[in-house]
Amino acid sequence: MAEAIQEAQRCLHCKVPQCQKGCPISNDIPDWVHELSKGNLGNAISIIRAKSNLPAVCGRVCAHEKQCEGSCVLGKKGQALNIGKLERFVADFDSDNELTHEDIVEKKRGRVAVIGAGPSGITVAGDLSRMGFSVEIFEMEAQCGGVLRYGIPEYRLPKEVVAREIRYIEKMGVVIHRNTHVGFDITIDSLFGQGFDAIFIGTGLGKPKTLEIPIYRDGRCLSEGGGGIGCNDLKGVRKAAHFLRRVELIQEGFMSPDETHVKPGAHVWVIGCGNTAMDASRTALRIGAKRVDVVYHRGIDTMSALRAEYDDAVKEGVHFNWWSIIREIHVDDNQDITEIVLETAEPDKEPVRQTLPAENVIMAIGAEPKTKIVRTTPGLENDERKFLITRDIPYGMTTRKGVFAGGDVANAQATVVHAMQNAKRVAEGIAQYVDAVKLMEAIS
Repeated sequence: MAEAIQEAQRCLHCKVPQCQKGCPISNDIPDWVHELSKGNLGNAISIIRAKSNLPAVCGRVCAHEKQCEGSCVLGKKGQALNIGKLERFVADFDSDNELTHEDIVEKKRGRVAVIGAGPSGITVAGDLSRMGFSVEIFEMEAQCGGVLRYGIPEYRLPKEVVAREIRYIEKMGVVIHRNTHVGFDITIDSLFGQGFDAIFIGTGLGKPKTLEIPIYRDGRCLSEGGGGIGCNDLKGVRKAAHFLRRVELIQEGFMSPDETHVKPGAHVWVIGCGNTAMDASRTALRIGAKRVDVVYHRGIDTMSALRAEYDDAVKEGVHFNWWSIIREIHVDDNQDITEIVLETAEPDKEPVRQTLPAENVIMAIGAEPKTKIVRTTPGLENDERKFLITRDIPYGMTTRKGVFAGGDVANAQATVVHAMQNAKRVAEGIAQYVDAVKLMEAIS
């Protein structure tokens, strides 16, 4: 407490706060930091929650160095204010001590269904609930949180932190239906049939992208021809999102440890250099890999991972191969990976190929939306890259009247807080739409 207050007192409470400008959701940072500096934690968390439905999460996983802290004027004179750690402290203190409690707003304004309990879905649900809407979330998984639950490792974001943020949303009056897969168990049309005035789709990017790397055994390519073997047919090849999800399920006791297919002592190669690649690399080391190499086709200055995440990966022992591509995967008679062929082509230099030992290849090269909801919903359209098509007025509405979308599924791809930023705008669009429809019904 004393340390947090002392750090908060460093804030200059600028008249034109650059930290707030750097925050995607325009969090009133100087105001809540000022309250913290006086020891008023109840006031501090109330100010934070006015803009954020996930303060304990944002305090841990936001790109502070590129956003609020990166914009702090103190950073130009020495060290920026530790805004992320202060937000985490306030949110944790509030939860641990049950410091604040929001009055439940009477739900008379309309009914909204939210598909997906990830960052965007939670944001829309929380904001609309505060506006007086009755909100129900339909989540396909047994646990809520989406990428927060299954895509970010425990060491970066403890799952209890996610669970308590979900509990807070439920205390606000939001109803959550778990293990309910829209597009399979129910449809958009059946939700409208239940009397919902609007529906929000926040299903994220559920289909990881992959690469087709030629597979060789004893000098013969197994990938050629109609009956050829693709690299994704190998047990040793995994998509990063699936790998991280399996590790989480193993830690929760739902799967056997050998189902990660990363054996103790393995040499693991990770393709990609975003934050997911950093998470997969460090997780592989933590579950017993002997060595982990990251392969990236460009240089360090163009990686999408935060520099802090890269630095932590290096400290933990992850190796990096810049300007490199895996050209071949070699397997034995059991189709277990034995080697990879790595080609390094630095600018203005001749390419160099090396054959190196390997047991696993993990691909962290992005993802795209699943299309089941589109295929089961008349009038709902996506673009050539499978993202849902939305418009600006009302903000976030898709090609199907009354159906809205936001976050990654609507091509608002970025960090957790950017998904929240987009979702907050969509929540306003939903409110405007429902109000307008009800007004027209009343007039007619």
